[in-house]
Amino acid sequence: MLIDEKIKQLGVSWPDQAPKPMANYVTVRRTGNLLYLSGAGPFIDGKPAYVGRVGKDVTLEEAYDAARLSAVNLLSMIRAEVGNLENIRIVKLLGFVSSAEDFYNQPEVINGASDFLAELLGENGKHSRSAIGTSVLPFNIPVEIEMIAEIIQ
Repeated sequence: MLIDEKIKQLGVSWPDQAPKPMANYVTVRRTGNLLYLSGAGPFIDGKPAYVGRVGKDVTLEEAYDAARLSAVNLLSMIRAEVGNLENIRIVKLLGFVSSAEDFYNQPEVINGASDFLAELLGENGKHSRSAIGTSVLPFNIPVEIEMIAEIIQ
């Protein structure tokens, strides 16, 4: 099944445009077959869909959804760069979770992105990753995720 068909089947709301840089950087840097993606958060039409710290203002379930939405935005950046997602393998995620002082479930939050990528891309969606807690993220978003992907031949 083609990735676009899977996206529809999963009921994913795909952005009309990939997120644009919010400062002096590029969203995707290609070197050989590798794509290095800048951090993406849970934005819809340039506005945060979720704000606040996980465990205080944002529930674990909401943060999981925020990570999933962040992954959708990352994939939309890849699609804008290479045209489709058919020959993409996810190599690495680095997930940041804006956490309350007593919140320790950062891996469960980033599972929102990891689960979605595996569901959509199968074996090509499985990746290495890190999940890090932090006290604050830009725009008061609860999750930001960086990605490295590979164009496979």
